[in-house]
Amino acid sequence: MVALPATAAFAGSGEVSVARGMQVSIIGGCNDCHTAGYNESGGKIDPAAALKGIPVGWNGPWGTTYAANIRLVAKDKTEDEFVQYAKTFTARPPMPFYNVHAMDESDIRSLYQYIKSLGDPGDPMPA
Repeated sequence: MVALPATAAFAGSGEVSVARGMQVSIIGGCNDCHTAGYNESGGKIDPAAALKGIPVGWNGPWGTTYAANIRLVAKDKTEDEFVQYAKTFTARPPMPFYNVHAMDESDIRSLYQYIKSLGDPGDPMPA
């Protein structure tokens, strides 16, 4: 048996759509940290809170990190700029940025379209 990383098991479909972007956000685990109330509700997404971040910090040897408001990350970026950002950004733990780097481009484009469809970007989380 060969163990594959989660990103290999989740290969892109090639489809670019808002619906695919929502699916990517769920399967990719984005809501686990970036959507308030997601875990407590058993995985139900409140569109008003989706991907706006959570002001709860994770502490470790790296310091304290907060789940960013991804809507603000996408707010002033074109789709192409967001793809480039997603393929190159780095972050402190627990953000698995290397999993985002491994995403199929069509999935990143779908994620961007989903994020933009959510509306008001809201406020930044603590830095």
